[in-house]
Amino acid sequence: MRDPENVLNSLQEHSAQSGYVYDRLYRNLFNRDFFLQAYQNIYASQGNMTAGTDGKTIDAMSLERIDRLIAALRDESYQPIPSRRTYIPKKNGKLRPLGIPSIDDKLVQEVVRMLLESIYENSFEDTSHGFRPDRSCHTALRMIQNRFTRCKWFVEGDIKGFFDNIDHNVMIGILRKRIKDERFLRLIRKFLNAGYMEDNQLHQSYSGTPQGGIISPILANIYLDQFDKYMAEYKKRFDRGDKRAVNVEYRKLSDKRIRLKRKLAKTQSEEEKQSLLESIRELDKVHKSIPCKNPMDANFRRLQYVRYADDFLIGIIGAKEDAQAVKQEIGAYIAEQLKLELSDEKTLVTKATDRAKFLGFEIRVTPQSNHTKKTKSGSTARNYSGHVMLEVPTSAIQKKLLELEAMRIDVRNGTEIWQPTHRGKLVGRTDLSILDQYNGEIRGFCNYYAIANNRSKLHKFRYIMEYSFYKTLACKYRTTKRRIVAQYRIGKDIGVRFMDKHGNERIRLLWKGSLARDPYPLGKEADTIHKPKGILKKPSLGARLKANRCEWCGKDTSVLVMHQVRTLKELDESQPWAAFMKKINRKTLVVCESCHTKIHSADCE
Repeated sequence: MRDPENVLNSLQEHSAQSGYVYDRLYRNLFNRDFFLQAYQNIYASQGNMTAGTDGKTIDAMSLERIDRLIAALRDESYQPIPSRRTYIPKKNGKLRPLGIPSIDDKLVQEVVRMLLESIYENSFEDTSHGFRPDRSCHTALRMIQNRFTRCKWFVEGDIKGFFDNIDHNVMIGILRKRIKDERFLRLIRKFLNAGYMEDNQLHQSYSGTPQGGIISPILANIYLDQFDKYMAEYKKRFDRGDKRAVNVEYRKLSDKRIRLKRKLAKTQSEEEKQSLLESIRELDKVHKSIPCKNPMDANFRRLQYVRYADDFLIGIIGAKEDAQAVKQEIGAYIAEQLKLELSDEKTLVTKATDRAKFLGFEIRVTPQSNHTKKTKSGSTARNYSGHVMLEVPTSAIQKKLLELEAMRIDVRNGTEIWQPTHRGKLVGRTDLSILDQYNGEIRGFCNYYAIANNRSKLHKFRYIMEYSFYKTLACKYRTTKRRIVAQYRIGKDIGVRFMDKHGNERIRLLWKGSLARDPYPLGKEADTIHKPKGILKKPSLGARLKANRCEWCGKDTSVLVMHQVRTLKELDESQPWAAFMKKINRKTLVVCESCHTKIHSADCE
């Protein structure tokens, strides 16, 4: 069997060639090493210790279990199990359906995902940012800030119920353009049609792809890549003119200023010189208040487009009628070609100097300004208008604080007052756990909005969270906030002292990182969604399973299973095997069947 990395690299070589067709993909599902790589990719997620509808978790993974899966795939008797439906809250207060596949299905989906990503990743448009390696919300926002300058209108786009309404026939048709392997396509259709279990009843899935499935993100990008390519062609047709026409009035004033300067150079009379200088100064005031180019030039149009998952933003230099026409035409394309529908509530045409909403930010273009600054050459230029501003909304800060129950709102004389409150749900935890909870929430929110131009607003968020932390500890110890501040003060900071596992005293401080704007909060590259390939410091899970030795009792046997726990914190160190796992700092332990039975019966000695 070929090495998975070599296979994926071979597939990737032809990814950017739009006409290249792939065949014989299904045979890669017979390669045990592919499944071991897939297992290595997904095992660390705590969600894998949540059972699917078959009642199994990732615990007890073995080579035999993988071989049974490959055998079922080989004769095409493999059938995905319906996912277990659960719901998670959305930002608007509604619930988002989430499907939890079985572990065996997750393994097969991860192998399929690796193959699809190698085939399609390099062919995706640069304007797509969701669910892609080296892409993130921040890369999408930076692209908007760099490319949407001087836009006059925004078209905010949102596809209604995208993941639930993907048309299966359209999906397979798109895949068939590049993949000529019907067995591979039949497998993907099986996943699309697997259905879900809710309240012990089976529900068939005639459209959509389950949110929570490993292949759902890559399938969504393949589906919407058709829209990205349509927008790339649409931009070519929409864009008009090389540059704006010069404003006639601006040119007249410029010519008049030149004539006055020439006259000033020739005149000898001081009185006349002063009069001319005064005229030039008055002319300059008017001159600076008029745009150099014609802002309403009908022969100049531009369109920019960025997409993250099913949300997209279009920036337009042109008339409002142009923006409305764009909205209508893309709506027709999405309905006719992709069998989807734009959300009427969220698909809006917005004036660029107002605020469009995208990825939790408010986005606007600065209006015309007469302020000037010196350029590198020493001349003055009006560089303060037409820039894209990314701003954190006050409503987002308020909503987050209320969601965390760290604040209440009092109304005094018609004015809202934000008051920090204690969080009763955290009172039963240790001091260190409470501090870690607050640190994670403060750091996460502030880092996400690190790119915001009005980042100073985050001081209020951090202030409320800090005093909520004091009040939570004060509630826990039935004392006052003032005493808590005095008790936990460490120099100029607030922190918690604790003992590490070696018995040494350590200090962890309340997070107070810089709130200065950082246009690259995660470095110049984006956060990687998938772990980068590289040399593992520890043996891979596959190598440990192939070692034919029980890591607990030392028995030589080929029948091994991987014992796995959700977190090391949950282990009871009174059990020797648990103490051993904590000592080696691993959530996994390769054991023989006898040891695995003893571990699960808590009878290992």
